[in-house]
Amino acid sequence: QVQLVESGGGLVQAGGSLRLSCAASGRTFSNYPMGWFRQAPGKEREFVAAINRSGTSTYYADSVKGRFTISRDKVKNTVYLQMNSLKPDDTAVYYCAASERIGVPRYEDDYDYWGQGTQVTVSS
Repeated sequence: QVQLVESGGGLVQAGGSLRLSCAASGRTFSNYPMGWFRQAPGKEREFVAAINRSGTSTYYADSVKGRFTISRDKVKNTVYLQMNSLKPDDTAVYYCAASERIGVPRYEDDYDYWGQGTQVTVSS
């Protein structure tokens, strides 16, 4: 079992930056590919970014490619999502997730453990 706790959300103006953190506890953090998803009001949850177990491979949704960066720190058992050039369309609750699969999972059903989410609001 893995417990995930997100932090770092908040209110930011368009063009600004935020860094989300997801602290993992429980089983060995490095065993799991990690991902970030988001859910905007009235919309389904969507994939944002993912990183493999070793941190050597990443994958991004087209909507955030070039603006967001996912990374992980094995010592701190934490995965990060650096978000730059934020847009109002990025407003959503952001969720961290851990997968028991290999590679860089990008589908919601590939993930087994979820955090509670953190709100990101981008004002225009």
